[in-house]
Amino acid sequence: MAQKIYNWGIIGPGKIARKFADGLQLLPNARLHAVASTVLERAQVFAANYQCPNAFGSYQALMDCPDLDIVYIATPHVKHYEHTMLCLNHGIKVVCEKPFSMSMAQTKAMVDLAHAKKVFLMEALWTLFMPSMEAAVAMAASGVVGDIHSAKADFGFYTPYNKTSRLFDPQLGGGSLLDIGIYPILFFQRLFGKPSSENIQATAVFTRDGVDESCVFTFKYPDNRLAFGHSTIAADTSIEAIIFGTKGKIHIHSRFHHAQQVSVFRYENGPEPEVHHFPYEGWGYHFEAAHVMDCLDAGKTESDVLPLSFTLELAETLATVADKIGLKYPEELLKL
Repeated sequence: MAQKIYNWGIIGPGKIARKFADGLQLLPNARLHAVASTVLERAQVFAANYQCPNAFGSYQALMDCPDLDIVYIATPHVKHYEHTMLCLNHGIKVVCEKPFSMSMAQTKAMVDLAHAKKVFLMEALWTLFMPSMEAAVAMAASGVVGDIHSAKADFGFYTPYNKTSRLFDPQLGGGSLLDIGIYPILFFQRLFGKPSSENIQATAVFTRDGVDESCVFTFKYPDNRLAFGHSTIAADTSIEAIIFGTKGKIHIHSRFHHAQQVSVFRYENGPEPEVHHFPYEGWGYHFEAAHVMDCLDAGKTESDVLPLSFTLELAETLATVADKIGLKYPEELLKL
């Protein structure tokens, strides 16, 4: 039986969308079929770069595109809820960029509609499909470095203040937590599960516009396991993750969320690590897309690797951290 070719659409042809479109080109069963923007010319330029046959100057117009199988949503955070609901209400399968939405209520509404419509929906947490991440988590679970007692991860980059940048704009969901702090948090959740709200501690430094410039958070889990995370848009950090066990440690090299190398240090073997290499083509987004198409081949409405329950728990943890640091976004961004 011939392999089905999936026709992908993209809403929001920006930087992340380009990386995702590059990834689709590495997959024999995927093609970019349509792209939509609020500016037709922008969609047309993007489409031409990828030999994409359909370009639209509105998101509504994309809904009527023939032969469209699934849409990747890459608009700013504050539009994820609106655009996901638009697609789901038209029965269109969705992979939505992280963070899934701006509030727990929005995330729950998105999940509930997908369930009601029986339409595939997944958060685009591409990191979890990287071979290095999958291997590191599996190594930790195998006991290769003993019982895991703690982990740490950071993500930071320096960006000069720019009032017009989405990173500094509360109206666009700015700040470090939602943009990059989500990476250490989803890593901890994959490793240890969801922390209870009473076992989350966090503090932050804010910009003059009221978004978090830097954020530090700690999660405490059963059996006294700890996770230490840090995100910042004020400094370049190592962007690495380390899992500590009673017999050694696992180092996911920079940048840990799409690393090509993992080192395993076992104390009994001395200071030299076992080094595992995970080379890949492109940016790494094709691993996520390939998994989604496997799910669709199997007739699934959600991923078994990244179920919607994981997204709901991640949204709750992000909301708790935001509450503990006093991060507040405009009320109109949180509404259903």
